[in-house]
Amino acid sequence: MLNTLIVGASGYAGAELATYVNRHPHMNITALTVSAQSNDAGKLLSDLHPQLKGILDLPLQPMSDISEFTRDLDVVFLATAHEVSHDLAPQFLDAGCVVFDLSGAFRVNDAAFYDKFYGFTHQHPDLLEQAVYGLAEWNVEKLKEAKLVAVPGCYPTAAQLSLKPLIDNGLLDLSQWPVINATSGVSGAGRKAAMSNSFCEVSLQPYGMFNHRHQPEIATHLGTEVIFTPHLGNFPRGILETITCRLKPGVTQAQVTEAFQQAYADKPLVRLYEKGVPALKNVVGLPFCDIGFAMQGEHLIVVATEDNLLKGASAQAMQCANIRFGFTETQSLI
Repeated sequence: MLNTLIVGASGYAGAELATYVNRHPHMNITALTVSAQSNDAGKLLSDLHPQLKGILDLPLQPMSDISEFTRDLDVVFLATAHEVSHDLAPQFLDAGCVVFDLSGAFRVNDAAFYDKFYGFTHQHPDLLEQAVYGLAEWNVEKLKEAKLVAVPGCYPTAAQLSLKPLIDNGLLDLSQWPVINATSGVSGAGRKAAMSNSFCEVSLQPYGMFNHRHQPEIATHLGTEVIFTPHLGNFPRGILETITCRLKPGVTQAQVTEAFQQAYADKPLVRLYEKGVPALKNVVGLPFCDIGFAMQGEHLIVVATEDNLLKGASAQAMQCANIRFGFTETQSLI
């Protein structure tokens, strides 16, 4: 039984993680924590997330000194802001834990990336070298040995799952950058109240054009430039991405289908559509990324959808943990 701690458990992704860990037959929740300054400290998780009443009536403990929580601890999930994960991950690694970080603090092995896109100077370049990028379907072997797993962003997960089979099989004309138009529900902005994510204020609108930090994350791990435009939609959760690409001359629909089938036929959390394209409602509340496509001549449109809190965060973190410890990949997820 793996003793497991969830840091930042009060948030949307943290609560989903707690649900997964709670029903995992090989994991035991030792504590759910929040920062010592949090207004949620001392409350029950089920007070904040009433769907968990009678299921997870555990207190959210304030954490200022990690040594209070590391005795006999095996696994830590950090559902925290990147600057918090940046400081906490090294401490938990030193305590002998395997760390799964849901923030952006260790996703790209380039210290300059953090100065430019996250606004802070990374203090742990050695850990950037060590961190395994947790795009679960594509990094299985590295995940089996990982001590620190950097779980991908929600937008980059759907984008990379859509594009990697095409790029790796040499099907795209990359002189025309893939164009990713992506729309997320407001839960992606976190649980903290703000005018920008108030339902009375949110309207369908693009943001972060040409400067969103997920663009370089996507480009770095794909090995090619992309145009990425995120949008905020006035719905609670889920992401839908419409990705427009140019195929190399002569590429057939059968080749595109085969590329996706080869990549994901044995991957239980990616569902492929032989006809039509997926809709957001197909994945909300589920741990899948659904992918479909349409072709006309050399033009290809790929549509991918996922729950941003699940396959885009907590479900992928749990999927990585299952791979790391040799459990069935979908344990506690399906």
